[in-house]
Amino acid sequence: MSRNSARGFAVASATAVTTVGAVMGVAQANTAPGDDEAQATASGTTLLADLPIGQEAEVQTASLHQQAATQAIAADTTAKKQAEQSARQQAAKDAVAKQKAAVAKAKAKAEKEAAEAEQAKQRAAAETKSTTASGSTASFPQQASYTVAEVQAIARQIVPAGQFQCFSNIVNHESTWNYRAVNPASGAYGLVQAYPASKMSSAGADWRTNPATQIKWGLNYMNERYGSPCDAWDYWQANGSY
Repeated sequence: MSRNSARGFAVASATAVTTVGAVMGVAQANTAPGDDEAQATASGTTLLADLPIGQEAEVQTASLHQQAATQAIAADTTAKKQAEQSARQQAAKDAVAKQKAAVAKAKAKAEKEAAEAEQAKQRAAAETKSTTASGSTASFPQQASYTVAEVQAIARQIVPAGQFQCFSNIVNHESTWNYRAVNPASGAYGLVQAYPASKMSSAGADWRTNPATQIKWGLNYMNERYGSPCDAWDYWQANGSY
């Protein structure tokens, strides 16, 4: 191996040198080729001035390429980290926005359902009041007595369909559909246990014996005092009476 080749080999093995000016050893011109090679290998570097012009340029170019590659890798790593962080932040924002949208949708749905329920309730109450006020109930001829089935059939013709079950629940608890039922303690009377019983005379003089008159009075009472039979039933369930 020639002296110049050995020196080139030493420089090539020390390409990790950070700058061209970072040199660690000085080659002696009168050093024997063997000693020169040992010094170059031991120190891991040599002076560029000792190299031919062509090899010096190659070393400088290799060093610059290495620096550029290192910088490119660092820039790429930084860009990836920034992209990942940006993606996480955007995902968090999207999740928050999605949650807010879901809450708003659920709230709007609940409000809509509540409004529809209130409208239905008002329509039922209006229907009940209209039926009572217009006197459009069927005419029921007086009988000597009535079975429970007959009384219930009359009630179905007077009480609006949407309110009948609530009306029936109250009557069943108050009198078990006995239009002559009397509370021995208070004197409350009839299907809806009016107290005092004479209040039912506002619906007809035959209130003692005619279940239709009692039903009309009871329906009107529930509408005026509670809003509807179903409102009256809600109150009854909460208080045990109405």
